[in-house]
Amino acid sequence: MTDHVRAAAQRMYAAFNAHDHTAAEEIFTSDFYSHPLGTTGPGSVTRSWQQFHEVFPDVQVVVEDMVVEGDTAAVRTSVRGIPGRQPPTMLEIFRVRDGRIAELWGLSSLRRDS
Repeated sequence: MTDHVRAAAQRMYAAFNAHDHTAAEEIFTSDFYSHPLGTTGPGSVTRSWQQFHEVFPDVQVVVEDMVVEGDTAAVRTSVRGIPGRQPPTMLEIFRVRDGRIAELWGLSSLRRDS
């Protein structure tokens, strides 16, 4: 199972970095829930990605560490391409169901002052 979990997380970051917003429909379950945003469904991911890319068109998320156990992945990333800032760090935990991301928890240094 860990290979499927790792693959789902990697697909998500690759789609974000490629600005492939429509891929969210295939990456996230129909009842996906984002704990940090309090939103449900892949459409909420699409909107979030679109808004982020409008503000930061050159942004790229780089996976620094990924730990997978069972149906869960914990991922530490750096966010590059935000002008005037050191790359912020994110820590996200995903729960995967049937090869798709079903739930996400996350912490980020994005909103902190540099």
